[in-house]
Amino acid sequence: MLPEKMLAWGYTRNCIREVMEYGTIRKAEIGAENVYDYSIGNPSVPAPAGINETIAELIRDEDSISLHGYTTAAGLPSLRNAIAKDLNDRYDFGLDGEKLYVTCGAASSIAISLRAVLFPGDEVLVMAPFFPEYRVFTEASRGEIRIIPPREDFQIDMELLSAALSERTKAVIINSPNNPSGMVYSEETLRELAEILRRHEEKIGETIYLISDEPYRELVYDMDKTPNAMNYYDDSIICYSFSKAMSIPGERIGYVAVSPRMKDCEAVCAAVKGAGRALGYINPPSLFQRVIERCVGQISDISKYRANRDLLTSGLREIGYECVDPKGAFYLFAKALEPDAKAFCEHAKRYELLLVPSNDFGMTGWFRMAYCVDNDMIRRSMPAFRKLMDDYRK
Repeated sequence: MLPEKMLAWGYTRNCIREVMEYGTIRKAEIGAENVYDYSIGNPSVPAPAGINETIAELIRDEDSISLHGYTTAAGLPSLRNAIAKDLNDRYDFGLDGEKLYVTCGAASSIAISLRAVLFPGDEVLVMAPFFPEYRVFTEASRGEIRIIPPREDFQIDMELLSAALSERTKAVIINSPNNPSGMVYSEETLRELAEILRRHEEKIGETIYLISDEPYRELVYDMDKTPNAMNYYDDSIICYSFSKAMSIPGERIGYVAVSPRMKDCEAVCAAVKGAGRALGYINPPSLFQRVIERCVGQISDISKYRANRDLLTSGLREIGYECVDPKGAFYLFAKALEPDAKAFCEHAKRYELLLVPSNDFGMTGWFRMAYCVDNDMIRRSMPAFRKLMDDYRK
């Protein structure tokens, strides 16, 4: 006998990976240039020059035994201090390195944070549309997920959120800029969210943790920076990955940051360390800890993503598709041409369009496109989108 949940998660692939793997097979069959693959959010711009330069310097100048050896379980103190300084310079959080735990990317950060705060049966509220693995991370930590549909403008529906809060609510996960919609939560949204959560904390006499998933934090196109929840709500935990802003997703490096103003901050930091230990997420790659320490704050050139966003949204709207106006990340969320998003995305494969249906994102009737792709591919795919539209108009 084996645990049923583990078997189910093992046999059922993430919807994004499923489309990506289909694309790999299809490209081998007919040539990559003939497939319009919008499946996965793999950065398509180079890492900042300082990344490769720093790797070369470290390998050339540092002792290889210490360079590739174990660090402290929570990550190098010097790295944690460098990250804290960078965050304080930008957001004035008042963080110090002791409030950070270095991880293998944002996925492990979220898994650690949920494991640190949840008891069996606790509820976690997530805002649709949401990254599908939130469900897996929550259920693996013995919690139960509750989905809050968005407003028409894809900001948080505060009435639905308020109605969903209960004595069992232990955490709320937000993701801004959002995967899959590209929406950025406004300062007004975050202030209102914080006030609602504070009132509920007072009502039930328990802490509600706001877990802010922020791998796309620097990928914004119409503002200087993303408003940050930790500035508005004391009981906040940030989960971050350097994967997207630095174009290094395969290196698996990120962190958990606990607000210094949080109630029982020291205990929560200890629980985060304990959860990391329990899950085996200790001592992330030592080479890239040192790389990030020297390069923290560097960002890839995201102007290509802005150009792709504008080209894709204008092209689809000209054909007749309804799209969310993406303010950040590198995803476009568009309305499927039939209620069944899975059926629509299967139909799109007839024209070699690889799109991700919205069902696993907590919504029906939409599809996601990752526009971190070649600009030329977007242009070449427009006739296929037009043929797909023509099919449904007929």
